[in-house]
Amino acid sequence: MRIFSGIQPTGEKHFGNYSGGFRQYAATQEEGEAFFCIVDLHSITTAYEPKELHESTLDLAAILFATGLDPDRSTVFVQSHVTAHPEAAWLLSSVASYGQLGRMIQFKEKSERQEFVSAGLFTYPVLMAGDILLYQTDLVPIGDDQKQHLELARDIAERFNHRYGETFKVPEARVPETGGRIMDLQEPERKMSTTDSQAAGKVLITDPPDTIRKKLKSAVTDSGTDVRYAPEEKPGISNLLEIMSVATGEAIPELEARYDSGGYGPFKEDVAEAVVALLDPIRTRYEELRADEPELRGLLARGAEKARETAEPTLEQMYERMGFVRP
Repeated sequence: MRIFSGIQPTGEKHFGNYSGGFRQYAATQEEGEAFFCIVDLHSITTAYEPKELHESTLDLAAILFATGLDPDRSTVFVQSHVTAHPEAAWLLSSVASYGQLGRMIQFKEKSERQEFVSAGLFTYPVLMAGDILLYQTDLVPIGDDQKQHLELARDIAERFNHRYGETFKVPEARVPETGGRIMDLQEPERKMSTTDSQAAGKVLITDPPDTIRKKLKSAVTDSGTDVRYAPEEKPGISNLLEIMSVATGEAIPELEARYDSGGYGPFKEDVAEAVVALLDPIRTRYEELRADEPELRGLLARGAEKARETAEPTLEQMYERMGFVRP
C-alpha cells in the first residue's frame, strides 16, 4: 500500500497538528510505503516572510522525525525539491473545475480575511491533488478539515482517467475517529489554528511543561460540572476529552466514567499532565534534531531523491497520455 500526506511549514505546530496529522503519520508508516511531504509551495499562497519560510521548513522536518517518522521506513521530503509537483499541478488544472475550486471552504474562509487574494490561494487544491496523485497513493491520512480537498483530488483523478486513459489510483482518506479536529482552548467553537488561534488557545508541540499546564488549566469550559462528551452542548469540555483521549489512548467513555463526579478542576489538571507526558519527550527530541542542521538537510535530500524517482514515471505518463511531444 502506498501512503502519502503533506503538511505546510507555516507557523509553530500545535496539538491539533499532532492529533490530526503527525500521530497518524507515525502509525501508517507501518502499513506500507509512506511518503510525507513538507508542502512549502502551498505556503506562498498567502502573505509570508521568506526567512520564516526557510526556518519553519527545517523546524517542521525536525518535528516530523521527532514525532516518530523513521527515515528508514518513510520518505520525508520538501515539495519544492521535487519539480514534478508544480508540473503535475499545471497539467491537472486542465481537468479541475472552476466551480469546484470556488466551493472550497478553506478558500472562502481565508479569502474573506485578506485584502489581497492570490490566484495561488484559489488553485492550490489542484497542487494538493498533484501531490497525492503523483505517488499512485492508496491512503491519505488527514485531519477532518482536509476531507473536502481529498474529495477534489479524487474527482480530478477520475476525470483525468476518463479523459486520457487509466493513469491514477483514486485515493482513500483516513481521518482519526477521535481528535480529527481539535478545537481552540479559548474559543472551542473554532478549530485550533496555527495562524488564527491566539497563544492561549493552542498548545504548541514545543511548549515547555509549565506553559502547557497553564494553557490547559485556563481552557474555557461550559456551564455545570459534569464531564460529559456533548460537542454542541459542551464544546469546551468535549474538546478536553478528545485531547486527553489522544494523549493517553483511552476511549472517551472511559474518561467520562472516571471523571463523572469529580468536577472540572481535577479533570483539567489531569488533562494537562497527560499532554505534558506526551509532548515533552517530543520537544526534547525536536531540539536535538533541530540543532544538527546538516544531518536534517541530509535526511531531506535523501527523501527528495526517492520522491523524484517515484513521481517521475507518473508525470511522464501524464505528458504522454495528454499528447505532448516528449524530448
